[in-house]
Amino acid sequence: MAEDNEKSGAAGDRPRFFGRRSGKALRRTALGLIDGLLPRLAIAIPGPNEQIDPITLFPCPVDEIWLEVGFGGGEHLATLAEAHPGIGMIGSEVFRNGIASLLGHVQAQDLENVRVFPDDARLLLPALPEASLSRVFVLFPDPWPKSRHSDRRFINPDNLDQIARLLTDEGELRVASDDPIYVAWATRQLDAHPAFRREQVTTARATLPSDWPATRYEIKCLTGREPTFFRYRRIPR
Repeated sequence: MAEDNEKSGAAGDRPRFFGRRSGKALRRTALGLIDGLLPRLAIAIPGPNEQIDPITLFPCPVDEIWLEVGFGGGEHLATLAEAHPGIGMIGSEVFRNGIASLLGHVQAQDLENVRVFPDDARLLLPALPEASLSRVFVLFPDPWPKSRHSDRRFINPDNLDQIARLLTDEGELRVASDDPIYVAWATRQLDAHPAFRREQVTTARATLPSDWPATRYEIKCLTGREPTFFRYRRIPR
């Protein structure tokens, strides 16, 4: 997942995005999912001042809404959706190949509780109502390790303000990174934000909740750098 906080264009109403939106050419099956399944699951980019009630996005009643920002290949989101059929899962991702990967999981697992925002999550967050999310996941975001690019990191005061607005009281924010610069940055940002209370920061995966499945990237990075996992709670208003 990659992101940036600068504004682009004369209107200045769309955040600039730095990072890939597509990779290698998709195979016919993946293209079929993009053309056939995605339109049924996709959340349209909201217009100015438009509000979206996430509960209404799902065909069956759901008890809670969880959001994953930058779901990568979608394996984490799909695993949670299958394990928690009463939870509405929203995934945001700009990388077309990752979207196709998630759609493959949705089809193979016959998941009805998944919806996709195929664009920058920062375009969706302002349209969601206050206290509408019970969990938010930001797992292995692009670290932007150079100091001059620090304002592109997703974990920053502005985005944390939005997440704090959207989380229910005692709602949970889960973050993970294997980049030491990002880990130090995220620790400072999260500990400094007045709306969040630290619950757990650890490199010991065995101590995480049982419903924290590994992402494809995490499995890959376990052969190299050690990931750090963050759990923070929304302090009651």
